[in-house]
Amino acid sequence: MQIPPKPNPAALLDRLVADALPERRGFDPWRALLRAHATLIRRLETDLEQKTGLGLADFDVLAQLADAGGELRMNELASRALISRSGMTRRVARLVDERLVRRSNVDSDGRGVLIALTETGLVRLAETAPIHLGAVAELFVAKLDDMELDVLGRAMAKVTAECSFG
Repeated sequence: MQIPPKPNPAALLDRLVADALPERRGFDPWRALLRAHATLIRRLETDLEQKTGLGLADFDVLAQLADAGGELRMNELASRALISRSGMTRRVARLVDERLVRRSNVDSDGRGVLIALTETGLVRLAETAPIHLGAVAELFVAKLDDMELDVLGRAMAKVTAECSFG
C-alpha cells in the first residue's frame, strides 16, 4: 500500500501566486499593505477605545459627517465609512441612542434617510479627534518621510479611484 504524499500548502500558494502574478510582481508589497493596515487599525481601535470609550468605527461616522458639513444621506454615509453597509443601520441606531447623531426622513415616501451630527456628537468628536490624530501621527506619519507619504497618498488615491464602484 502506497501512502499519498502530504500536500504542501506553501508550495501550492507559491504556484498560485506565480500563476496570477508573474515573478510575484506586487505580491510582497500587497501583503505588507494588508499587514500594516490590520496592525494599524487594531492599534488605533484599541487606543481610541481605551482612552476615550469611543470605537474607531463610531469615530469614523462622526468624522465623515463633520467632513461632509454635518449631515449625509444614510447610503452616502455607508459608502464613506469604515464599516459595512449592513452594519450602518445598527451603528446609527446606537449613535442616535447616545444622542451623537440624529436620523430623519427626507423623501415624501420615507425611503430617504438623513443622518446629522448633533451638538453632543460634535463635542464628542472634538474630544476624541486629538487623541486619534495623535496616534495616527505617532504610528503612521512619523514612520514615513515626506516623499514616502506623497508617493503612498498618490498610489492609494489611484487605486481607490480605479477600484470604486460608483
